[in-house]
Amino acid sequence: MLALALPAPAAAPVSAEVRLGYVRRHLAQAYPGLPTELLGYAGGAQPVQVAELSDGFFDGTLPYPPAPTWREWQGQRVPFFFDADPSEPLLASRDGRVWVTADVVAAAFYLLSGWQEYFSNERDQHGRFPYAASVQARYGFVALPVVNYYFDVLKTALEQATGQQYSPRRWGPQQAGFAAFISHDVDNLRSGWKAPAKAALRQGHLLRFARLLGRHLTQPDPWDNLEDVAAQVAQYGGRSTFFILPEHRKAPSGTPNADYRLTQRIRQRLKLLQEQGYEIGLHGQIGSSITLSGMLTMQAYDKMLDLDFVGCRFHYLHWEPRLTPTFINSPFTKIDHPFAYDSTLGFAEHYGFRHSYCLPFEPFDFATGEAAGFLEIPLNVMDATLHHPKYLQLAPHEILPALAPVFTEIRRFGGVVSMLWHNENFDPANERNGPREFHALMRHLQGLGAAFLTGQQVYGEFVGPPSASSR
Repeated sequence: MLALALPAPAAAPVSAEVRLGYVRRHLAQAYPGLPTELLGYAGGAQPVQVAELSDGFFDGTLPYPPAPTWREWQGQRVPFFFDADPSEPLLASRDGRVWVTADVVAAAFYLLSGWQEYFSNERDQHGRFPYAASVQARYGFVALPVVNYYFDVLKTALEQATGQQYSPRRWGPQQAGFAAFISHDVDNLRSGWKAPAKAALRQGHLLRFARLLGRHLTQPDPWDNLEDVAAQVAQYGGRSTFFILPEHRKAPSGTPNADYRLTQRIRQRLKLLQEQGYEIGLHGQIGSSITLSGMLTMQAYDKMLDLDFVGCRFHYLHWEPRLTPTFINSPFTKIDHPFAYDSTLGFAEHYGFRHSYCLPFEPFDFATGEAAGFLEIPLNVMDATLHHPKYLQLAPHEILPALAPVFTEIRRFGGVVSMLWHNENFDPANERNGPREFHALMRHLQGLGAAFLTGQQVYGEFVGPPSASSR
């Protein structure tokens, strides 16, 4: 990985008003029409009052708050940070107001903003905040969208105050109860022959090795399959997003980028996929998430691919909270096209919710003390996570049972399932996290009633069509 001395945090003050504003902004997006202006901290004039119990935590730089309490909410056991007395009812009516007795605003801000990542110095060998260092791992709630439960508490309090009911947002022309954003990081197109060829050599099968080598030299690689991947997704009535990694040179550390070059032929194929309704996004090369020069290189690739709407995901899911939001927001990367959305923020080591939230959101930019100017569609499931020597090593029959409860939670809150399946794992030779497992998950999502949308479609429904300045 690119060597980088971790910069010191440079956070703007995060006052109660800033936390409240950030939470209100996302609560209103989760429940369209919800009158979030009626929500405030105790001592204000709003009809819904939230106890302020952070006890100065956000004035400091500690990455972790005191341990959460656990309460039952809507039939689920949920951790509540900044909760003084879990024996007290969570909602109470008095003095003509509705009172929320736990500081769910502070708790929601803490998780959704990524506070733990920003102030922790823990990073893995690839420069990523590790799952093992997270509160999700420490307290065992990575598969639960805890912030959505906090928002449900606030919605319920506002419903009690107004006497009206509010519903989660709906998706797609069919107004589905939740959406599924299926994407493919295209890291490799020419390496599918290597593993069987090496196996043939190890086993002394020289004739088989020669056949594999000859096929590699004369026929498309098993992983050169973009059109086939698109056709498999189309079986479910939707389109998917291909994140293209244009940089073929290795990082200075030797970590690989793409195994292919962005030739004119590949660009023509991508253009045809776009014409069929598939989305082409950028897969940021190693170093692009932490350097301005890397961001500018991504913009050059954007021009090469002739993209008029740019979503991205960084290679190796690399994201440095002290740098990446600032670089994405840099005016130098907005000369032509800003990055409308990112979809990097998931744990490589575990499926679930890195920010404990199942809807798109605007990351918090600690350098400015404001919501960032781009949308994050958080990543919930990556194929490599499910079966990898360093990750979960699930057996094929264990994958759907593990993920079904996660999908149910996302459906419950009208969220977005974001699932990454690399094109190389559509190779029929892959019997661990390959096409069979992909289709089992897709059939399950289809049975639950998901609307299959590209990242651009998710953005359009959530934010609205990109403005002229963002094209």
